[in-house]
Amino acid sequence: MITLERDSAHALGIRPAVSAVIFDRRGRLLLQQRSDGGQWGLPGGSVEIGESVRSAIQREVREETGLTVAVRRMVGVYSEPALQVVRYPDGNVWHYISVCFECSVRGGELQTCDETLALDYFPLRRLPPTLLANHRVRIRDASTRRGAPFIR
Repeated sequence: MITLERDSAHALGIRPAVSAVIFDRRGRLLLQQRSDGGQWGLPGGSVEIGESVRSAIQREVREETGLTVAVRRMVGVYSEPALQVVRYPDGNVWHYISVCFECSVRGGELQTCDETLALDYFPLRRLPPTLLANHRVRIRDASTRRGAPFIR
């Protein structure tokens, strides 16, 4: 299980990351059940060296869901240690600085990969109980449809 770490002193370092909020035509949210802890969350991951955040979110969504997306707007930047220092099942701890984007699907078909156990669309009022806490904040921010990005 992936957990939030209260003490950032154990972090191995800071990692830039991205996540995608993708709504279908019925307003349901695409979530990924992650293979590294079994919890549900937004598609996304780390930005690689030499990669822009736009390229990173497009690559991560394609790898984890099979979908090709276009970036519509920035939802926010998330760096607060209480929500962004993460402990993985293998014991590694990272402090993520994450940029969340709302994206629209341009093509592809839903398919899982090694990082994804399942993919499903959920109504905002019926999100899975095992949703990652730090992703819940991003989803709430995205659902406000505010024009200016959040900084948290």
